[in-house]
Amino acid sequence: MAAASTDSIPSVNKAWVYSEYGKSADVLKLDPNVPVPEIKEDQVLIKVVAAALNPIDYKRMFGYIKATDSPLPTVPGYDVAGVVVKVGSQVTKFKVGDEVYGDLNEKAAQPKKFGSLAEYTAAEERVLALKPKNLSFVEAASLPLAIETAYEGLERTEFSAGKSILVLGGAGGVGTHVIQLAKHVFGASKVAATASTRKLELLRSLGADLAVDYTKEKFEELPEKFDVVYDTVGESDRAVKAVKEGGKVVTIVSGPAAPPAVHFVLTSTGTVLEKLKPYLEGGKVKPVLDPTSPYPFSKTVEAFAYLETSRATGKVVVHPIP
Repeated sequence: MAAASTDSIPSVNKAWVYSEYGKSADVLKLDPNVPVPEIKEDQVLIKVVAAALNPIDYKRMFGYIKATDSPLPTVPGYDVAGVVVKVGSQVTKFKVGDEVYGDLNEKAAQPKKFGSLAEYTAAEERVLALKPKNLSFVEAASLPLAIETAYEGLERTEFSAGKSILVLGGAGGVGTHVIQLAKHVFGASKVAATASTRKLELLRSLGADLAVDYTKEKFEELPEKFDVVYDTVGESDRAVKAVKEGGKVVTIVSGPAAPPAVHFVLTSTGTVLEKLKPYLEGGKVKPVLDPTSPYPFSKTVEAFAYLETSRATGKVVVHPIP
């Protein structure tokens, strides 16, 4: 497949960069002269329209995955939605002008040096999918890492129709998708989820049959036990008390997981996004954006500061990117 005319693609672009580990407010800087990445044969170059932030972005900035991280300086950002402006010689799925989205980092704990918080970014064909027609770029950018994590966790527990599930942290980026996928894609018999008082209505609107206010009751003391507990908040020691005999507990929060809980780290793939496309286009599964989103590109540091409070509902997205 022929590459696009490269005349209109600049050699440098604006990007958010950090050159040392620390808090986003201290280390993240806007650099107007970052070289636009060169694409490899299996990659496309994307003009970024929107990018979503994830807790792993600021944990990485703190240096939590230093052992497996790419070398500094780093352009952060996992989630991207944008338009293909150039394709590598081996790319077959996409052409110039296609609207795409995906999680740029195939292995979450081994992220690339150059992420999505820039005007242009490069991505392997295999981590991307065509953007669902009914979704805006902001909505599409909010999905990849969270919805793929939700899906992979459900697959790892061998979740299937007729099973019950308890989602810890149901109003967060991943939790909102676990509720929807369990209910509308996997066919759960019952979905329970935890959140603070003001977020209970959201849980119900997403498909939760039981919304548990964690400020008022302990989920492990509920009269019923569940086939699966999906922990997005790091409470596997309590989660194991809420699961049925022979049931499964999965957690996405690193650290020691209390048996029988298992911890996993996402492997990003566009295949999951393709699989979920009919549910997204049919409106069965919906993006959930924090009411403060989107943040303009110039306010990326403020977006991180807000995400770091752990009070976000759904996803924090940066848009427009100039």
